[in-house]
Amino acid sequence: MKVRPLRTTTVAALTAASLIATLLPLSRVQAQDEAAPTQTVGVARLTPEAEAAITKGLAYLAKAGVQNPDGSWGGSGNPVAETSVGLMAFMLKGYVPGRGEYGRLMDKAISYLINKGREQRGFMGTPNNHAGMYEHGLAVLALSEAWGQSKNPRLKTGLRRAVDIILRAQNAEGGWRYNPEPRDADLSMTVMHVVALNSAREAGISVPDATIEKAAKYVFSCQDEDSGGFRYQPGGGEPGFARTAAGVMSLIMCGKLRHKSTQRGLAFLKAYPDRKFDKNYPRFHYSHYYAIQAMYQAGESDFQSWYPRIAATIVSKQQQDGSWGGAHGTVYGTGFSILILGVPYRYLPIYQR
Repeated sequence: MKVRPLRTTTVAALTAASLIATLLPLSRVQAQDEAAPTQTVGVARLTPEAEAAITKGLAYLAKAGVQNPDGSWGGSGNPVAETSVGLMAFMLKGYVPGRGEYGRLMDKAISYLINKGREQRGFMGTPNNHAGMYEHGLAVLALSEAWGQSKNPRLKTGLRRAVDIILRAQNAEGGWRYNPEPRDADLSMTVMHVVALNSAREAGISVPDATIEKAAKYVFSCQDEDSGGFRYQPGGGEPGFARTAAGVMSLIMCGKLRHKSTQRGLAFLKAYPDRKFDKNYPRFHYSHYYAIQAMYQAGESDFQSWYPRIAATIVSKQQQDGSWGGAHGTVYGTGFSILILGVPYRYLPIYQR
């Protein structure tokens, strides 16, 4: 059976609901599992307050001195990750590399990522860093989303080399981990590369069906049979909110929305205590980046009950200068906040159904 990638929306109660003016019905999501209800997916329209928060966030990323001279964003810790997220934040609202007020900034970011790959034989992550493979996946995602927009002649070759590294690094169980080699695996790293490969595939890069199928099997193996949540590794650790959000979204991207395991994961997320919406919740951006996409795909009822609450939290977290703090830097926090908050724009292919 061929697995076809699904385009998803990266982001997503009276005060919270004020962020959304209306929801318009678009299409129906048929239940793959007979017990799963049919829902209608809607498109949220942002109020001026939410729109202003995104605009201020992009203005912060474009502020003199925030982007580095080499085109990267962020500090010395994980510059590839921050650059990839920053680039996608601009594309989310429809800005195009090389055009308009932010075109030059975006071109510089794309060149930085491509140059990083050229310097490291296709690998775009930070060497000798356990997050390096995660950075590599984010870079593949960002460049795949820029495909067809950027005029950089080196993008296609660089992206193909980067995808080849991911394909070679998949281990026998179907997953990925910290290094670009097929050793062990964990759920978080595997989800990142499922997302990246699906985006690359939609951009026109060849990704074998067997690779996606093996990855889905690994994700299934991480599910806790009792709770329906997902663990960090098969049989290891307790199921958690962040891991479950990631696991559910990756299965949806593998074409498994209606699978019983996916539906159980969604139920776990919805039943999780409301502290998940607190602005200081651990792994806030990571968790809600995946969770809002999962809820958008699940249908209008789930999306409407989730998006206003997380949107209100994100708007409340914004700093005066337009930035957001984040676990891995200000650019990381700002970029991911925009990606979560900006679901209605739907300009990025990965954020479309």
